[in-house]
Amino acid sequence: MARNFEHSCPVIKLISMRTCEAKSVMKKLILCLAALSLAACSVGNLPKNLSRSMMNNPNPEVVAAGAPAYLLLLDALVLTYPENEDFLISAAKLYGAYSGVFSKDPQQAKNMADRALEYSTRALCEYDDDACEAVKQPQDKMLAVLNEDFDEDDIEVFYAYATAKAGWIQANSDDWGAIAELGKTKALMQWVAQYDPGYDHGTLQVYLGVMETQLPPSLGGKPEVGKAHFEQAQQYSNGKHLMAKVLYAKQYARLMFDQELHDRLLNEVINADPEAEGLTLINRLAQEEAKVLLAGSAEYFE
Repeated sequence: MARNFEHSCPVIKLISMRTCEAKSVMKKLILCLAALSLAACSVGNLPKNLSRSMMNNPNPEVVAAGAPAYLLLLDALVLTYPENEDFLISAAKLYGAYSGVFSKDPQQAKNMADRALEYSTRALCEYDDDACEAVKQPQDKMLAVLNEDFDEDDIEVFYAYATAKAGWIQANSDDWGAIAELGKTKALMQWVAQYDPGYDHGTLQVYLGVMETQLPPSLGGKPEVGKAHFEQAQQYSNGKHLMAKVLYAKQYARLMFDQELHDRLLNEVINADPEAEGLTLINRLAQEEAKVLLAGSAEYFE
């Protein structure tokens, strides 16, 4: 790279050239510097643009095939710019998405979730030392620090960490040590929700809904609270978050044995337009899952 730059922008030779030649080279130098500046800007925008392009892609198969290359590219960017919290957050999001959506092998899902959590933790620590320490504390102490020292300007990095942690818990659901982290993770998401309840196209509410519907009421679950979160996700996304409806059916309607609600929600998803900014990919995946769940409805509720 350095050699190419030297050939195209021969600054070292500038002193020995005649004035007219120097002016010509100076023009080339200015153009080179401008190009490098634009390239730097492009690199800075690349991770977020990658994430956006994936989320807006209507073809899950294409995204699944290309995602590993995206992940390697983000790894390289993080390796090159290890202190850039935006790159770390973007890498955490994509690793988390791959773990939760595309990983078919449980061990691969765990490995991807581990990487997502690692990147999100590093992003949090690069962002603020106190934030880094706060999430290591017990839940009450963590919330005390968050309420005293942080506010709505800080929710992006905390949400990135919380979603990575939720994905890590899901990938390690056979580990009671991981499950024990669920309470803190939910508390962190609730802290984000108090500032922006519709954050991430309503996906924040979907996470909270799933967390409240893991167990039936007899075992301490709060399905009615979860139901409210799923309905809020629909409200905040103007009805465009189709995965919220799928999980509403899967987590709540099946738990409460409500086939009428279950089938209605899934039919709405199947017949909906999946195109929506930031949600197209997940909506396509939601439609695929809705068909599977609906096909098994009669057997499940018999």
